[in-house]
Amino acid sequence: MKFRMIHENYNVSDLDKALAFYEAALGLTEKRRKVADDGSFIIVYIGSQDNDFEIELTWLRDHPQKYDIGEEEFHLAFRTDDYDAAHKLHEEMGCICFENPDMGIYFIKDPDGYWLEIVPER
Repeated sequence: MKFRMIHENYNVSDLDKALAFYEAALGLTEKRRKVADDGSFIIVYIGSQDNDFEIELTWLRDHPQKYDIGEEEFHLAFRTDDYDAAHKLHEEMGCICFENPDMGIYFIKDPDGYWLEIVPER
């Protein structure tokens, strides 16, 4: 029996803001979306062209407030082929929330507070 990771879900309070952030910060673009007939939810799958893994952004009409994501002890990691350029971009965006120079990594935070780890190719 084999399993393959296909997506991770993040609930978002402002879908347009989240989509803009993920495109600007990580180059992820919309692959497809589902809209409830009654307008109660919108699900947008975003990803890159180089693999099949996606982030599922879910907007719920009846949940306009920010989500309580606990103590932010979980994250999704992204490897970049140009760590210095990525760091510069994220610094300019003001989204770096934690750096660990000894490990050579840093984290950015999306508009809803989810942490995303940035690591260089090794």
